[in-house]
Amino acid sequence: MERFQYLLLMAACLVVTAPLEWVLGARVWRRPRRLAVSLAPAFAFFVAWDLWASATDTWGFDERYTVGLQLPGGMAVEELVFFLVVPICGVLTLEAVRNVLAGTTPVQRRLARRRDPVAA
Repeated sequence: MERFQYLLLMAACLVVTAPLEWVLGARVWRRPRRLAVSLAPAFAFFVAWDLWASATDTWGFDERYTVGLQLPGGMAVEELVFFLVVPICGVLTLEAVRNVLAGTTPVQRRLARRRDPVAA
């Protein structure tokens, strides 16, 4: 089970932040092109940095915590997953907070309609 620990943690991050999409109206998964454009620069930078660090033995990956699948350059697949999942969770959180502060979440809109059905 240790071999899947890192991937399970990444899956848990996605599961925990997924409700932000529909409960707080983050609209991150519904705009895949915008998400890809926002992730691409940091993703490219960190993949290049990670490949450099692995090639120069600055750091490595403990085989006990990886599934053993390595990408060209020696990067563990878990590292690539990390560079996608963590920023996605961050963007989901950011968009959800923006919606809460703006009062535009689906929950807030429903509550406003209940309070003042004429204005809605």
